[in-house]
Amino acid sequence: MEVSIIKIGNSKGFRLSKTLIEKYNIKDKVELILEKGYMIIKPLSNPRAGWEESFKEMNENGDDQLLFDDIYEDEDFEEWS
Repeated sequence: MEVSIIKIGNSKGFRLSKTLIEKYNIKDKVELILEKGYMIIKPLSNPRAGWEESFKEMNENGDDQLLFDDIYEDEDFEEWS
């Protein structure tokens, strides 16, 4: 795909079409990877976005209880000494 370089203030850049932005789920930022004579534009994602709010809500609702004990009755801690 060929794109034109445009003037943006004192810098230069290029535009991405709405179709590309939607297809590759590009939000506010991208990662620019420079590799062997190529520039790779990679969408940045935050897979854990919103987790903090969800954890707080789970705590308020009492949904953050362990599903099983983290220590077992027959566990022998002496072998780790």
